[in-house]
Amino acid sequence: MTERSSTDNRLQSKIDTSVPHSARIWNYWMGGKDNYAADREAGDAYIAQFPGIVALAKQSRQFLIRAVHHLAAEAGIRQFLDIGTGLPTMQNTHEVAQRVAPASKIVYVDNDPLVLAHARALLRNTTDEGVTGYIDADLHDPDQIVADARNILNFTQPVAVMFMGVLGHVSDYDEVRSIVGRVMEAVPSGSHLVLWDSTNTSEGFDEAQQGYDDTGAVPYVLRSPEQVRDCFEGLELLDPGLVSISLWRPDPAGTAAVAVDGYGAVARKP
Repeated sequence: MTERSSTDNRLQSKIDTSVPHSARIWNYWMGGKDNYAADREAGDAYIAQFPGIVALAKQSRQFLIRAVHHLAAEAGIRQFLDIGTGLPTMQNTHEVAQRVAPASKIVYVDNDPLVLAHARALLRNTTDEGVTGYIDADLHDPDQIVADARNILNFTQPVAVMFMGVLGHVSDYDEVRSIVGRVMEAVPSGSHLVLWDSTNTSEGFDEAQQGYDDTGAVPYVLRSPEQVRDCFEGLELLDPGLVSISLWRPDPAGTAAVAVDGYGAVARKP
């Protein structure tokens, strides 16, 4: 048995497919295939309480695509630090960036054994010129994330720092601000922050999330748009500022955008 297959087996042994898992449920809502019956059952129960979760999940990926494309194509960013990447689905950060600029460097960060088990497939699909790396690190330890990312990214050049719907896993809001601030402090002028999170802008969403949390699953805190906005303090918001993610520079040729219960923005570090 090779070292790689042995590692894969150890990772798989940590994954219980009979218990719903938030990353797999999100994958299910996005239309992905990396989920199991327990995840689909939990996902359907959530949908029954809050049907808007499916649109939010799908719009979250569209926001990522538009934001990363803008940064690579128009802002000239060639380095991306995607913290809390979750399960790969379609149009992942490195695919969007390297399609525009093949030499782009992307570092994904997560510490979930399930995500780690899928990371190798993600890393194989990259360009010859670019670099795609994966760091096994905890969202709650931004200093370690930065230290490990320095082994791949050049922190004297601009970096796009991404927190895509993950900060609700941090229960204390002051810690959320600290995590974002410490990472942004480490990157140079001209870097960008791409951040969105689920918001408490719908009573149905609040009720569905509380019901999910009450099952004993890892809880997720829905925050106000104002709290999301405060994560960008000291940065220059790009137009249109902080908005529902479906309304951030939507495709003018597409169908009319409808607001979802997730707010986000892209901002530049002066």
